[in-house]
Amino acid sequence: MDNLIALLIAAPLLGAAVLLCGGRRLDKTGHWLGTLLAAVSFVIGLALFADMLGRSADDRAMHQHLFTWIPVEGFQADVAFQLDQLSMTFVLLISGVGTLIHVYSIGYMEHDERRRRFFGYLNLFVAAMLLLVLADNYLLLYFGWEGVGLASYLLIGFWQHKPSAATAAKKAFLVNRVGDIGLSIAIMLMFTTFGTFAFGPVLASAGETSEGKLTAIGLMLLLAACGKSAQVPLQSWLGDAMEGPTPVSALIHAATMVTAGVYLIVRSADIFNAAPDAQLVVTIVGAVTLLFGAIVGCAKDDIKKALAGSTMSQIGYMILAAGLGPIGYVFAIMHLVTHGFFKAGLFLGAGSVMHGMNDEVDMRKYGGLRKYMPVTFVTFGLGYLAIIGFPGLSGFFSKDKIIEAAFAKGGTEGWILGAVTLLGAAITAYYMTRVMLMTFFGEKRWQDDADGNPPHPHESPKSMVIPMVLLAVGSVAGGAVFELSGFVEWLEPVTGYAHGHPPISAAAVTAATVAVMVIGVGLAYLQYGRRPVPVVAPRGSLLTRAARRDLLQDDFNHAVFVTGGTHLTRSLVYVDHSLVDGVVNGTAAGVGGLSGRLRKLQNGYVRSYAVSMFGGTAVLIAATLLMRAV
Repeated sequence: MDNLIALLIAAPLLGAAVLLCGGRRLDKTGHWLGTLLAAVSFVIGLALFADMLGRSADDRAMHQHLFTWIPVEGFQADVAFQLDQLSMTFVLLISGVGTLIHVYSIGYMEHDERRRRFFGYLNLFVAAMLLLVLADNYLLLYFGWEGVGLASYLLIGFWQHKPSAATAAKKAFLVNRVGDIGLSIAIMLMFTTFGTFAFGPVLASAGETSEGKLTAIGLMLLLAACGKSAQVPLQSWLGDAMEGPTPVSALIHAATMVTAGVYLIVRSADIFNAAPDAQLVVTIVGAVTLLFGAIVGCAKDDIKKALAGSTMSQIGYMILAAGLGPIGYVFAIMHLVTHGFFKAGLFLGAGSVMHGMNDEVDMRKYGGLRKYMPVTFVTFGLGYLAIIGFPGLSGFFSKDKIIEAAFAKGGTEGWILGAVTLLGAAITAYYMTRVMLMTFFGEKRWQDDADGNPPHPHESPKSMVIPMVLLAVGSVAGGAVFELSGFVEWLEPVTGYAHGHPPISAAAVTAATVAVMVIGVGLAYLQYGRRPVPVVAPRGSLLTRAARRDLLQDDFNHAVFVTGGTHLTRSLVYVDHSLVDGVVNGTAAGVGGLSGRLRKLQNGYVRSYAVSMFGGTAVLIAATLLMRAV
C-alpha cells in the first residue's frame, strides 16, 4: 500500500495539468474531470486509511521514496513521502472536503466562461496541499507550501477583471511571502544545526540541541504559520481574499491554506517542546488572534467577511492549543477537522444565499430567507450551532477540549488563557447569531441589484445542496465520532499527549462554556432579533468603526511599512545623492581638475620642455650647493 501514497498527489496534479494545458476542447467536460480526480484522491486516501487501521499503533507510519531530488555531497534532498496518523487526518480532510467543494463548484460556476481553468486551479490547490502534508522533509514541505501560495493567488484573483480581486490576490501573495521568509530561514537553520532537514533526524535530535537555536527555529516556523494561517501580525490578507469565488473561500478557510500553519507547528512538536519561549509566543499569538478575529467578525455586514473573521478566530483557537504543548496538540487537530466541516458548510451556505440574491453579500439587504431557502437555512443553521459550541454538535466537543487545556496550563497563565478562550466563545456565539438573524430571520430588506433586477431567492441546484447537506452531517456528528472513536489515542504516537489537570473540574468548564454561549446568543438576539435591522449601518462606537476597518490593521501596515518605507527610501536616496555620490563625484572632479592642470605641462612645444629641463637642472644644482654648504 505504501506505493499508493504518491498517487494521492498525482491524481489532482494530473487534473491540473490536463485542464490548464488541454485548451478549450475541455470546456464542456473539464469540471467533471477535475471533480473525478479529486474524488480519486479521496478514494485512495480511504484505502490507505483502512490499511493503516489494520496495523498496530506503532507500525502505522508508511513511507515512499520516489527519487533523490538534490544529490550533492553533504546536501541531499529526497522526494519522499511520509503518511502517518497526523498526515492521514489531513489527507482525508483535504481530499474529502475538497471533493465536496469541487462538486459544489459545478453548479456555482456553471455560467462562468473560464470554468475549466477554475477547476484546474482547484486541482492544483489540492495537489499542493497534499504535497505539503505528505512530505517527509521540510524542504519538500516548502515546495508544497509555495504551491499553495501560488494556487491561492490564482484563485483569489480568478475574477481579475475586478480591481478588488486583483488587489486582494496580490495582497495575499505578498503578505504570505513574509511568512515564507520565516520558513526558508528555519530550514537553513535546521540544515546548519542538524545537517539535514528530514523530519526524522531533525525531530529526534531536537532534545539534544541548544535551546537558543531551537527557539530561533521555532520563531521562524511560527512566522511562517502566521502567514499561511492568517494570524497576528500577518492576518491582513484573509478578509480581502473573499473577493474570490465562494468555493475558493470555503477551500482556503476550511480544508487547505489556513490549516497549513497549524500542521507545521504540530508536525514540529519536538522542536517547540524543547523551546518553551517559542512555545509561549505561539500561545500568545493564538490568544491575541482569537479575540482579534472575533471582534472583527462582529462588525462586518458582508456575510463572507464576517465568516472570514470567524476563521481567523477559530484558527487562533488551534494555534493557542498547539502552543500548549502535549496537552493541546491533539485538540488543535480535532478542532481543525471539525472546523473543516462546519466552516466549509457555512461558506457554501453563504454562496447559496448569494446565488439566490443576485450575488449580494450585504446581510443588511437580506432578511427572512429561511422561508425561501429551507435547505440552505437548515444546513447553515447546523453549521452555526456547531461553531458556537451547542451541546452535542462537533464544535462543542473540540472547542470545549481546548478551553479545558487552556485552564490546565496552570498558574496565572492558565487562568488568563482560560478566560480568553471563554471570552472568545461568547463573542463567537454573538457574531454568528448576528449572521443567522440578519440573513434568515426578520423582515425582508431586499433591494434591486445594480442593473435594476429584483432578487428572487430560491433553493440552489442539487450540485450545490448535496455538499452542504453532507457537510452539515459532519458538523453535527463529527465531534461525537472523534470522542467515541479514540481520536486522542489515534494521534498520540505522532504528536504525543499529556493529560492536563485544570484547576476546576471538566464539568465546571463545560458549564461555563455553555453559559457564555447562551449569553452571546442572548445579546445578539436582543440587538438583532427584537429590533428592526437598518439597511444602512449606524455609525456605531469607536470600537465598532475600528472593527469595520479590521481593527486598523491595514492602516497600521500602511503607516509603518508603506509610509515608513517610503520615508526610509527617500532618506536612503538623499544619503546616496548627498554623501555617496558626493564623495564619488568629488573624487572624480578632483582627479579631473588635477589631470587638467598636469596636462598643461605636456603641451607639445619644444621650448616649453626646454624651459622645464632648464628649470629642473637649476633646482638640482641649487639643492646640491645648499647641501654642501650645510
